[in-house]
Amino acid sequence: MISLADKRAAFRALHDTGCFVLPNPWDIGSAKLLQQMGFKALASTSSGLAWSMGKPDNHVALEDVLTHLARLCAATDLPVNADFEAGFADAPEGVAAHVVRAAATGVAGLSIEDSTGRADVPLYDKGLAVARIAAARAALDAEGGGVLLVGRCEAFLVGKPDLAFVIDRLTAYAEAGAECLYAPGLRTREEIAAVIKALAPKPVNVLMGAPGLSVAELADLGVRRISTGGALARVAWAGFLRAARAIAEDGRFDGLAAAVPHAEINGLFPGA
Repeated sequence: MISLADKRAAFRALHDTGCFVLPNPWDIGSAKLLQQMGFKALASTSSGLAWSMGKPDNHVALEDVLTHLARLCAATDLPVNADFEAGFADAPEGVAAHVVRAAATGVAGLSIEDSTGRADVPLYDKGLAVARIAAARAALDAEGGGVLLVGRCEAFLVGKPDLAFVIDRLTAYAEAGAECLYAPGLRTREEIAAVIKALAPKPVNVLMGAPGLSVAELADLGVRRISTGGALARVAWAGFLRAARAIAEDGRFDGLAAAVPHAEINGLFPGA
């Protein structure tokens, strides 16, 4: 097994140059298969985990998330970046305490977002959002394990597609200690290029949750890492729902024709 220190060093090195894809498994099986496919790092997905537990996104308790992260990290030799949502606390002190617990699971990186989860005030006030990033940075520095901190601005996802607003926030998060910046919801070349230019030389993560720009095109724009969020989980759910609905609604089993043969998928998981 690769040591935790080596995983974290390898993860940091990926952020120094080039462009890499950071796919998001939702369980141990999907993590193991993504490692077999040659990816260099993985990231957890809050939505994928929640759906696997029969819950909506952002409704999984901290303890369950920590248990999930520990299992993912133990299941793969690849570094794992934690989708740590909003840190499971409002106050900076709470975020700081929780990121230390996340680091103890064996993750190589973790992200903290500025979404409150409340419809009336969907984003934290900028001052508080920055303080939360700074607290996470200080806690990780004190922990001393080299966990990479990602600052996320959720503006595009909460109905505020204001590029200047996003760049201002991401810049502040970088100044507060975030080492990689991420604004899920960016779509166009122009939006992505503007964020990368404003944040340079900090690495920027771009979410690809639907067809669009290719890895090569994103790399040409200067994107350092590309994640898929809950999209791979949604693809798996799509196949399940199509087949199950055909049985429930039409009494037909046609959807099962697309199933991966038992022997094929069974062979992907060597015996213990």
